[in-house]
Amino acid sequence: MPSYTYFLKLRYKAIFRNTGNIIIGLSVLILLVGSTAFIYDSFKDFLPFLITGILSFLSGGMFRVIGSGEKRKELNTQDAVVTVFFVWTLAIFLSSLPFIFSGELNFSQAVFESTSGWTTTGLSMFSDVEVLPRSILIWRSVMQFIGGAGFAIITVIIAGTMGVGIYQAEGRSDNLVPNLRESARIILRIYLSWAVIGVLLLMFVGKLSFFDAFNHTLTGLATGGFSTKNFSIGSFGSLKVEIIIMLLMIMGGTGFGVHYAGLLMIRNFIRNRRDYRSKKISLLELREKIKSEPFLKNPEIKTMFIILVISFLLLFAFTTVEIYGVGNGLVHSAFQSISALTGTGFSTVAFSNWNYFGLLILTILMILGGMMDSTSGGLKLFRVYIAFKLIINQIKEFFKPSGTTFYIEVYKGVSRKKIDLNSIKNVLVVFTMYFITYFIGVFILLAYGYPLHNALFEYASTLSAVGLSTGITSNQAPVGVIWTQTLGMYLGRLEFFVIINALIKLFKDLRDIF
Repeated sequence: MPSYTYFLKLRYKAIFRNTGNIIIGLSVLILLVGSTAFIYDSFKDFLPFLITGILSFLSGGMFRVIGSGEKRKELNTQDAVVTVFFVWTLAIFLSSLPFIFSGELNFSQAVFESTSGWTTTGLSMFSDVEVLPRSILIWRSVMQFIGGAGFAIITVIIAGTMGVGIYQAEGRSDNLVPNLRESARIILRIYLSWAVIGVLLLMFVGKLSFFDAFNHTLTGLATGGFSTKNFSIGSFGSLKVEIIIMLLMIMGGTGFGVHYAGLLMIRNFIRNRRDYRSKKISLLELREKIKSEPFLKNPEIKTMFIILVISFLLLFAFTTVEIYGVGNGLVHSAFQSISALTGTGFSTVAFSNWNYFGLLILTILMILGGMMDSTSGGLKLFRVYIAFKLIINQIKEFFKPSGTTFYIEVYKGVSRKKIDLNSIKNVLVVFTMYFITYFIGVFILLAYGYPLHNALFEYASTLSAVGLSTGITSNQAPVGVIWTQTLGMYLGRLEFFVIINALIKLFKDLRDIF
């Protein structure tokens, strides 16, 4: 009878085969993006991508060879977690090579830039992006766009059931329809549709060039924040551009399940209105059907709206109106509130003259983050809402009649979900791990001599994958700071336990094998 070690080796063959397939796909993407150098730059600028593409293809091929002989098409959750760990780690390393081979960044800086790209953070080691080859700028934007959706969605679409475990291991729960592959296709269609809309709006309404419109749509929708301009969106000096970018940031910070619920509501409204006009239903029935739509019952929408309104008013009243006046103060308050909460990191202003109150508001917004199953980072508004409801229910418990019980039931996307013990545990452990990691990061920044308010702001931006900066992040930063932030971005994007569980499993399995 085969031993446990024998079966364990077979499982790792499946892990290596899946990892190899995705890395080979990455090599093709690198070569495709690099080929834009023939349009915008020169053959010399294509060479770093050519070398990286070849190395990536060989790396993927090596994993395929190691994983040959095992025909299993599905991965269990533990194996999928290890696959996600391998894929993200290899993708970050390989994607940093164009920055190194082009001579733009050293190893630590390049890994930081790549991590910032894939995790959709937007903090950068480049002091002057406007002198970079355009192929490099496009690569930064594409990393963020694909990182926002995650490797899992693409894997499920291409590989079907083989990618299900990877999808779940990456922390996604946005099953819009019972068929996971169809859910991934719907998500991708929504994502690409908004990308097309964004490019067209920025070109024809915002009057940007295709290059700028393309890059800022990709990074705005991915809530990434990489820009082709040194002063981000503020470089354009256009209210129309800022409004369009605000729309894209909100769409990126909105969960895909909420997007789908909104589309269903529009479709149902058109049908119900047609039935009402043909006298099949009454006006009262029409109103009831509208009220019953899941989109209108999703708590994250209301939570995001309330938080944005409150933060906008506070920023305007106590920070921006004094610095920029009424008109510009209103715009900057709205833009920076949305940018911070959705985790995008675009900016229209520098923060050097902002007071501590304004920086604190942005820090809190960055920690809270966008909606669950969106491209945003942070704690996520769904968890924040559950935590708030638990507090309210705890107060109600004190006044309830004897024998009465309360439970929380909320809409998430198109489905209604009862908040059980597992949901509460998820909120508790994510909150705990977030703040433990956050304060460790802040302490390290403080140890390097940075002021407390800057350290709190910068590491919230790092851990929540935002990208706003008070100046700590730069190519002049100490290596220890660069790697502290790199690790924070990595852990925050995969919500801690994917990395922790993968490392523990790897150590245990290595001990069993050897």
